[in-house]
Amino acid sequence: MVVYLDHAATTPMLPAAIAAYAEAMGVVGNPASVHSQGQNAKRMLEESREIVAASLNCDPIEVVFTGSGTEAINLGIKGLYWARAPRRRILVPGGEHHATLDTVEWLAQHDGAVVEWIPLDDQGHIDLTALSAAIARDPRDVALVSVIMANNEVGTIEPVAEVAALAAVHGIPVHVDAVAAYGYIPVDFRTLAAAGVSALSVSAHKVGGPVGIGALVLGRATKVEPLIHGGGQQRKVRSGTQDVAAAVSFAVAASAITSEQRVAQSSAAAGGREAARLAALRDRVIGGVARLAPGAVLNGDPTNRLPGNAHFSFAGCEGDSLLFLLDAVGVSVSTGSACQAGVPEPSHVLRAMGRSEAESRGALRITLGHSSTDADVDALLAALPAAHAQALAAGMADRVPGH
Repeated sequence: MVVYLDHAATTPMLPAAIAAYAEAMGVVGNPASVHSQGQNAKRMLEESREIVAASLNCDPIEVVFTGSGTEAINLGIKGLYWARAPRRRILVPGGEHHATLDTVEWLAQHDGAVVEWIPLDDQGHIDLTALSAAIARDPRDVALVSVIMANNEVGTIEPVAEVAALAAVHGIPVHVDAVAAYGYIPVDFRTLAAAGVSALSVSAHKVGGPVGIGALVLGRATKVEPLIHGGGQQRKVRSGTQDVAAAVSFAVAASAITSEQRVAQSSAAAGGREAARLAALRDRVIGGVARLAPGAVLNGDPTNRLPGNAHFSFAGCEGDSLLFLLDAVGVSVSTGSACQAGVPEPSHVLRAMGRSEAESRGALRITLGHSSTDADVDALLAALPAAHAQALAAGMADRVPGH
């Protein structure tokens, strides 16, 4: 039996999403064609767009389907930056996902962007005072602000509305990476847009849909330069024949989110029943790790965090060692950080939060999702003491000189 506790990387597809995907793949027709088969494919596509839009509380025309969350982030950031030329400054917190970090660094290397890193506090929240000061230094030269809605590694939920309000005073667009947040906490684009958010990125495979489709939610009045040119599909923002089957499957997963949101609105359970269920499992993990692995430190905001995220630093051992030892007994978790050429690398998120290199190398991320159960948590906690003891005995790996 394999216990899967890495839902932040990808979550199992919902059975209904698999069935819908398989059925839609048997339908022939390019949604850009004018004949009846093409128009049937277009109907399926646009109905799916409406369902995804409902899960995000936005208009269907604002949903631009992409090939992944990473593409959506690239389109949001690069598209806004190019549309705002000759402005050069991009303001970004230090603990963002690599899809954001690598995109802004590419713009700095190739397009002359000036990237300014906004600090995080010790729980991973963006420093709003520092952001306000950075904007005030020269607001007319700020191309955009990009911020993650909930940190994919440590789970901290960011003050996105406050970030947007600071930028909106000066007419600065804000892009939000909501890939880790979508499906776990409410993502309401209409409310965020009113606060000043211009674009927001999500991905289907984090919510029970297929790999290979994401979406950029782009406000009606927001202008971006496209990454891809061709047939002019999707408001001329993202050309290319659209993947109808993937959109249909994405819509099935999105409809489950909408149903959960309706339940939350009609009950006293903040975030809905599934969020409450995941938070209870997460709290069992946090309590169990504290009991079974003395010295383990919970990272991120202890309360205002994603319901399925538990992220720890284990003193005196490598996160990678724990990962492999747990994997050997059938428990799948993650470090959430990069490993370059077999050399464990410290978590850039923890480093941005002011943690030491040793703390950042001893990180382990445990994330729960729709298929997670109490039995999964039991299996993790049963396997942890032996794995932790072995990892402590192995100690910290030697660093490669010069790294």
